[in-house]
Amino acid sequence: MVLVLAGVAGAGFLLLGHFNANIHQDDISSLLGNQQPVDTHPQAENILVLGSDSRNGLSAVYGTGLTTDQSDTLMIIHIPADRKWAEVMSIPRDSWVNIPSCMMGNGQTSSPTQFKINEAFAIGNLDGNNTKLGVACTVKTVEQDTGIYIDHFIVVNFTGFENMVAAIGGVPECNTTPIDDPLSGLDLPAGHHMLTPAQALGYVRARYTLGNGSDLERIGRQQAFMSSLINQFESKLYNPLAVYRFLDAATKSLTVDSQLGGITGLYDLGESLRGIPTSDVAFFTLPNYPRSEVVPSDTANVLWTQPEDNEIFQTFQDDVPASASLFSAPQSPTPDLAATATTTPTATSTATPTPTATLPATTSAIPGVTATPTATPTPTAPAVSLQARTANQNICAG
Repeated sequence: MVLVLAGVAGAGFLLLGHFNANIHQDDISSLLGNQQPVDTHPQAENILVLGSDSRNGLSAVYGTGLTTDQSDTLMIIHIPADRKWAEVMSIPRDSWVNIPSCMMGNGQTSSPTQFKINEAFAIGNLDGNNTKLGVACTVKTVEQDTGIYIDHFIVVNFTGFENMVAAIGGVPECNTTPIDDPLSGLDLPAGHHMLTPAQALGYVRARYTLGNGSDLERIGRQQAFMSSLINQFESKLYNPLAVYRFLDAATKSLTVDSQLGGITGLYDLGESLRGIPTSDVAFFTLPNYPRSEVVPSDTANVLWTQPEDNEIFQTFQDDVPASASLFSAPQSPTPDLAATATTTPTATSTATPTPTATLPATTSAIPGVTATPTATPTPTAPAVSLQARTANQNICAG
């Protein structure tokens, strides 16, 4: 979204009214309660970005029978007060967290629960696909579990994603092995490709038939794809029609908080970001380890690595980069990850955490889903080196 903000800044005032009419704005302030973290650096910005899995307007290949909007992508963009760098932290959707009580679409309030983090978005969408309530529950969950004050939110839907890719003529990708994913319809031989809009959407969504089938590998592909998208957009900056089409598609796909100020707020923020080189925009994934180390029967979800993750959250609160080596030179690419940057930046514990407390079984806010009992692991100190992919690293270099 830093890319979109910078693009808005270059669009000029003449088109701002048109783009502003495209954007849907919601005010969630009354839904957040009175327990938000203290905003210790008001001039810095923490922007929550959600990828909405609404299937409206898409073919059945992307899924059918959903009763709520879903969210498989969750990121926090940190923009510092000095506007000299930026970080994009991906939070695995399968992170097992505490979800507070939230307002649901039927007017009822959900009970606090423990479940994977993307359920927070689904809770608000239980009745009527209410994005506003889903975002509010996600913001409450993120703020409670990380201590990071969220200034703004941006929700991007699938349809807008495809149109953005179409506007810039596709996005470069390269893979060292063939990709055949019948679930997304993605079929690519090994080598370099210019992804069509449908292929691009399949690429960032594909999971079970690529690599080890984990959400963590998919996050790595998404981060690499965003790097390539930025490079491709920058190559079109002197093509006014491509820029217009891209921003038109981007703004039509967005739901943002009303406090951001619509297109004027995006423009102002974009203006402040224009001086940040892509080499100083970094992507990383929140370090984590399998929850099966605590609950052997749970082979699907992950826990956040401690104390490293709390230290990362503190850097967001303190308005400093998460790692001294965050913008270091890229390493060699990893097979099956479309990137020339570091490997998917995840972390695992070096020892199985020892449960210190067993919590009672809780019931998920999603009807028919019961959350298994969980345990709070004793914080361990594995050797974690936070690695990042910077936005200037070409997806197909090398």
